[in-house]
Amino acid sequence: MADASTLDLEEDEVFDMANLSEARTGIPGVVWISTRVAKHGPRVKYFEKAGSDQPSFSVSIAEAPEVVANSLPERVVKRMSPEVIAWVNLNRAALLEFWSRGDTWMDEEVEAFKKALVRLA
Repeated sequence: MADASTLDLEEDEVFDMANLSEARTGIPGVVWISTRVAKHGPRVKYFEKAGSDQPSFSVSIAEAPEVVANSLPERVVKRMSPEVIAWVNLNRAALLEFWSRGDTWMDEEVEAFKKALVRLA
């Protein structure tokens, strides 16, 4: 029988994440990316400023990206979601690869991935 500490380790989710700035994305604000999260499908989050306690909206990393969750004012979503959706479209293949396999990448691979992301013009 497994002890409590073993059970806790088995339930822990390992994932990598990054807050990407406007310098990296071309989008004013912060785009949060992560590797696979069991609670939902592939997505990125947009924040006006960094911080887990900040409101955000999520955009699916899909053939036709769309806003799938939101806690920001509707005016912010209407203004910013087209840019986030366009950025996801430009980077969909790379973002899906990071979502699916990024938790096995070494630091150098994560840095190379981030540097290769296409910035909105």
